[in-house]
Amino acid sequence: MLALSGPIGAGKSTFARALIKHLLAAEGRDEDVPSPTFTLVQSYETRGFEIWHCDLYRLTHADEVLELGLDAAFDDALCLVEWPDRLDDDLPAAALSLDFAPEAAGEARTLTLTWSDDGWTSRLSFLSEATHAD
Repeated sequence: MLALSGPIGAGKSTFARALIKHLLAAEGRDEDVPSPTFTLVQSYETRGFEIWHCDLYRLTHADEVLELGLDAAFDDALCLVEWPDRLDDDLPAAALSLDFAPEAAGEARTLTLTWSDDGWTSRLSFLSEATHAD
């Protein structure tokens, strides 16, 4: 699960939609990938897994997540969740948190990744190697 945090306009939806388009394009598919702002959830089938893109901004209580079926999707799907703070204690411990912060001037963003599950350390080791390359 990818927990996408940051203020409105920080780039959470843009990132999620680009990632989904990339994953679909890898299968030769060119599909419209709308924002789930009003539908709350958009899902996509791939050959290997299901993708759920969720925008929880309009949820008022964490129990509403259960109504969406998101708790079950955490086990089987790639879940891209905007406004993960709405999950309260239901945020999976294995989540990778991506915090988007707009720069003061221009279109640049700072992205901070945090995790507590050790599995992310090995999966993201290429990032550390890339920043230390000569």
